[in-house]
Amino acid sequence: MDRLECDRMFIAVMETGGFASASARLKTSSGQASKLVSRLEANLGVRLLNRTTRSVSPTEAGQAYYERLRPLIDDLETLDLDIRNISQSPRGRLRLTAPLTFGTTELAPALNEFASRHPDIELDVSFTDRVVNLVDEGFDMAVRVGRPVDSSLTIRRLCAVRIVVVAAPAYVEDHNPVEKPEDLTRHACIIDTNFREPEKWPFRHPSGKAYTAGVRGRIRYSNTEACLQAAEEGLGIACLPGFVAGEAIRSGRVVRLLRDFESEPYDVHVLYPHNRHLAAKVRLLVDALVERYRGVPAWEAGW
Repeated sequence: MDRLECDRMFIAVMETGGFASASARLKTSSGQASKLVSRLEANLGVRLLNRTTRSVSPTEAGQAYYERLRPLIDDLETLDLDIRNISQSPRGRLRLTAPLTFGTTELAPALNEFASRHPDIELDVSFTDRVVNLVDEGFDMAVRVGRPVDSSLTIRRLCAVRIVVVAAPAYVEDHNPVEKPEDLTRHACIIDTNFREPEKWPFRHPSGKAYTAGVRGRIRYSNTEACLQAAEEGLGIACLPGFVAGEAIRSGRVVRLLRDFESEPYDVHVLYPHNRHLAAKVRLLVDALVERYRGVPAWEAGW
C-alpha cells in the first residue's frame, strides 16, 4: 500500500461520503478502502475520519488534511496528463453518456466520424435518460439536453433544440383548428413522459411571456420517437424536439402547429469534471462536438 494510493482513497471517501461508494469509484472492495484509510491514519498518527455503523465524517484534522491534499493530487494528475500528452497522441478509453434519443439519432453519427479519425481512442458510450454522476460512475464527459443541474462540472454549449407542436395532416383536417395553446384542451395529445412535467407544454406568447398549457391524452410514451410515430398515424398532437420531428416535417408526414407560440429552445451542452488540464482525448472530442454543432443544426434545415 503506497502513500499515494492511501491519499487517493481518503479523497474518494471524503467526496463520496462513505467507504462503499469510494471503493466503487476506485474499483476496489470496501474492506480494502477501509484498510487504506487506516494505514494513512497510522502513518500520520492522527484520526482523519469519525466512523459509525451508518456514517463517516471528517475530524478537524481530516478536513484540514483534505483541503491541503486535494490541490496536490490535482497537480500530480495534471502533471501525469501533460507528460503523456507530450509523449504520445491521444489514446485510450473515453467514457461518454448522453440521452437515449438524442444520442442514437444525432450524436452517434458524430461519434462514429470521430472514431474513424482517431483510431487510438476507444469510445465507451452509454445512451440513457438517467442523469449519470460522472465522477462516481467513472465517466469522462456527458452530453445533456436542457438546463444543467450540476454546477461542479465544466459546461460548454453545443447548440439549441427547438420544441415544436406537430400533428398529421389528416388529423388537422378532421379536427377543430388549433390557433392558440388553450385550444389543445379540446384535442387528444400524445404525452411524452420524458419531459419533467409531461402534461404541461411550454409556450411563449407573441409578447415574449413564457407560460405553459395543460394537456391531456390517452397515449403516453417514455420514448420521443414513439410519440412521433403516434402523431404520424393521426392519433393526436405531439410536442417534440426538433431533432426528432425535423425530417417528418420536411417530408410532410406531420405539420407544425402554433408557430407563433413556439417556446424558448432547450440548449444542448457537453459537461465534464473540472480540471485545469483536460486529458487530450477528452479535449479532442469536446472540440470536435463544438465544431460539428456550430451554427444552425442540420436537423432544422428546410422547415
